[in-house]
Amino acid sequence: MADPSFDVVSKVDRQEVDNALNQSAKEISQRFDFRGTNATISWAGDSAVNLQADTEERLKAALEVFKEKLVRRGISMKAIEAGEPQPSGRVYKLSAEIVQGIASDKAKEIAKRVRDEGPKGVQAQIQGDQLRVSGKKKDDLQAVMALLKAADFGIAVQFTNYR
Repeated sequence: MADPSFDVVSKVDRQEVDNALNQSAKEISQRFDFRGTNATISWAGDSAVNLQADTEERLKAALEVFKEKLVRRGISMKAIEAGEPQPSGRVYKLSAEIVQGIASDKAKEIAKRVRDEGPKGVQAQIQGDQLRVSGKKKDDLQAVMALLKAADFGIAVQFTNYR
């Protein structure tokens, strides 16, 4: 039988982000402090969100509404990278990227942490945009999970495929 293993991934449920975006758009359209500011929020491609408003202050407030909805839906703030407000004619625009997958430099950093601080006999292999961690004992794998949860890599990590 194969050694126990699990995968370390960084994925965001697109449906939850879509629901948060729709809730944010509805709240922005109905709230009194957004009246007359032409504040909007919409998808821009597969993993980017565009925000637009007449003033920089209202744009930042709209971003906060969106972040609040994401948190309520269980999505980590590490999964969103928002740019700076950019003036574009008479309006301000902002683009926020939904981060999916683990970049190779972050994957190497996580693998190094598992090698250095994890229990003996536990290996981490980089497989595309995720990591496979395997070892002889399930207790060792659970110790690695606790180690990775406590560490801050700047990305949202989840554990899947635990067997």
